[in-house]
Amino acid sequence: MQIIEPLEFGNYYHIYNRGINSENIFKENRNHEYFLNLYGKHINPIAETLAWCLLKNHFHLLVRIKTLEEIQENKNEFKKIILHQSFGNLFNAYTKAINKGYNRHGALFERPFKRKLIHNDTYLKSVIKYIHYNPVNHGFCEHPIEYPWSSYLTCISEKPTKLKRKKVISLFNNIEDLKTFHSKKENFDSLENFLSL
Repeated sequence: MQIIEPLEFGNYYHIYNRGINSENIFKENRNHEYFLNLYGKHINPIAETLAWCLLKNHFHLLVRIKTLEEIQENKNEFKKIILHQSFGNLFNAYTKAINKGYNRHGALFERPFKRKLIHNDTYLKSVIKYIHYNPVNHGFCEHPIEYPWSSYLTCISEKPTKLKRKKVISLFNNIEDLKTFHSKKENFDSLENFLSL
């Protein structure tokens, strides 16, 4: 029986999933854009995002679940907050749109969605690089800077963003160290085996 990591307030998680039977979940650019819009609606109220990447048949997210106090300070009403339900709402809303737009039916994502608790800053840095390097590892590009559907470009930009860019940069000391860290090839086999995606 698969053990599912519970989501808890204040913790960092690597959240990832793929299409059922490895089906493509992002078929064209407007799908990525729609997913990110839904993500803002459903996830931004309960989590801060440090990294993300959307590929054809899977995605990776790195989030810090907000504390209960942080979540409630932005809500007018106090109701029970079920953290995994926010992610479920995101995936259900996206599935409905894809099913309607592409004349399909049924589940789109594998269930349950995968999540790994991140215990320390070293692991946090490794997961950020792993997420940004995913398109390179899958042969879509030679360097993360070439891939438009990840947070790497946002990390090295100065444009306004809801991504926790300052936190990410501080983990690497400064933006130049972040770029240097991302320019070095790395073998992610141990992390891949751990994630088993």
